[in-house]
Amino acid sequence: MLLYIIRHGDPNYEKDCLTERGKLQAEAVGKRMFDSKIDRIFSSPMGRAQETAEPACRLLGLEKTIEPWTHEIEDERLTPFPDGEIKSITLVQNTYYRENGYIDYPFDKAFETPGFSETQLKQKVQSIADDGREFLERLGYKEENGVYRILRNNEEKVALFCHYAFAKSWLSTLLHIPIHIMWGGFDYNHTAVTVLEFANNENGFTAPRCLCFADVSHLYANNLDLIINNRTEI
Repeated sequence: MLLYIIRHGDPNYEKDCLTERGKLQAEAVGKRMFDSKIDRIFSSPMGRAQETAEPACRLLGLEKTIEPWTHEIEDERLTPFPDGEIKSITLVQNTYYRENGYIDYPFDKAFETPGFSETQLKQKVQSIADDGREFLERLGYKEENGVYRILRNNEEKVALFCHYAFAKSWLSTLLHIPIHIMWGGFDYNHTAVTVLEFANNENGFTAPRCLCFADVSHLYANNLDLIINNRTEI
């Protein structure tokens, strides 16, 4: 199985919908999903994710399945670190996650790092991990001791349209990357596509392998801008 994890297009957060720019991005990633021959489409219940999934659904003739657990993380990611002002953990300068030996903190101690220790993310990420295990089991892969028992050889390509903080949190658990390294070292642009492979190995067990992370080649192919999160052009 190939699992495509796609962030929504450029949003109007207040109205929970896409901007005109975001709609063009959604059309571009929809074409990519068509070319990739996606078999099943899942989406967050939020408007901006569902709207991003629509072109892919239309082009492929598929209905999307809503997964409530993929709703964007909200208040749980707020932190007063380092100046007492409440803000998203995303807005904290990433050097704080690396200095004073924090860069070497392992997966199970990552929530003790500055910024993260002041949030409620630990409980939320655990919830995402639990719901993600149930989702993957529905698709044929049951987690056991860090690997996945293959319940059935799933040859499908599955797309999930979701969100920035949700995607990075789930990928942290799936790939066992400490959350502070994931947050501080990886960014996730609008309609960026990450592809995980669950190979159907002969011994009956598999594990996710990242084939590409946050790819935006579909934006380039459709002559759209490559401004990452409305901040940096690449």
